[in-house]
Amino acid sequence: MSTFIPLKLILMQIPHIPNLIYYAIPVFVALIAIEVLISNKMKLKTYLFKDAVTSISMGLGNVAVNIIAKGLVLGALVYMYQFRLFTIPFTWWSWLLILFAEDFTYYWFHRISHENRFFWASHIIHHSSQHYNLSTALRQTWTGSFMSFVFWLWLPLIGFHPVMILTQMSISLLYQFWIHTETIDKLPKWFEAVFNTPSHHRVHHATNPQYLDRNHAGIFIIWDKLFGTFEPEVEKPVYGLTKNIDSFNPLYVAFHEWVAMLKDVFTSKTNLYKRFLYFIKPPGWKHDGSGILSSDLRKDWEQIKK
Repeated sequence: MSTFIPLKLILMQIPHIPNLIYYAIPVFVALIAIEVLISNKMKLKTYLFKDAVTSISMGLGNVAVNIIAKGLVLGALVYMYQFRLFTIPFTWWSWLLILFAEDFTYYWFHRISHENRFFWASHIIHHSSQHYNLSTALRQTWTGSFMSFVFWLWLPLIGFHPVMILTQMSISLLYQFWIHTETIDKLPKWFEAVFNTPSHHRVHHATNPQYLDRNHAGIFIIWDKLFGTFEPEVEKPVYGLTKNIDSFNPLYVAFHEWVAMLKDVFTSKTNLYKRFLYFIKPPGWKHDGSGILSSDLRKDWEQIKK
């Protein structure tokens, strides 16, 4: 068991942590421009100007918000690190361990973000586009960074240094950028079997009943296969939400689900317990049983398929 180290001393020992996402922005812009040219040449019609502008606006807002959120997240990780059970050194094998441990964490965070309305209120932003391209990867939450870090707090507790955790979180986000595209079909079978790919992630963004709440992977698709949420891409995906918002206003995109959820909580004519359930039940749940969940849509599809 590790010796207790005061929080102040840990903070003094932490070096400056470069945000890899900031350095990647010029690359993102260049790749989006290339994809626009390719999609036009292939006549894929994957871009709509207003939609892309909204996605980029959401991305810029996310970067601005994260300037504040980064301090909160770092502070929480450092606080947990002082109570760590072990001390994992900065060696090659520890980076391999954090690769899988962080990706495992991301899988469960991502899955719960689809199954719990409180976290879905932030994550819905990423799914609100009816188009699928590299600009969609930039359509990120303005609120989630202040809450989602709780899923990663177990990592410093078992001994991973906060610098390692934050670095791997950035690497995961960088990896997930390139899979938001229709210009890449399917990759070699061995790669598709292990890693998250454009094909797998197209399924995740689709509203086809069999695709709903599937393929939550970050880097490794193995988690979906292990925990029963994997679905291969068979039919052409239809992107967006089961009930699209039809708005390009960044403020509406960022906060519409928060408003809808709070409205259900405070105006529903039911008891306090059932009102509270609107925070933790899946999206679409209604206290009177009238709601339709994504699991209901999938069951209907399975019955038709039989």
